[in-house]
Amino acid sequence: MPSPLIALILSFFIPGLGQFYTGQLLKAILLFVAAAIFAGLSTILIGIPFYLIVWIYSMFDAYTKAKEMNT
Repeated sequence: MPSPLIALILSFFIPGLGQFYTGQLLKAILLFVAAAIFAGLSTILIGIPFYLIVWIYSMFDAYTKAKEMNT
């Protein structure tokens, strides 16, 4: 059973890694790619708010999915 705290911490460092940890492989890839694209777009400032949204969603989703799997 995945730990919600570990899933949260993994997604804090790399968006999508917490989803990979909880077994959501497709979602992990999509979040990682989206974060990479928005990080690249941050050089023109438009990517910063979108990156933050993906990053926060990744942490929230990883935590809630791990918690759901433990019940």
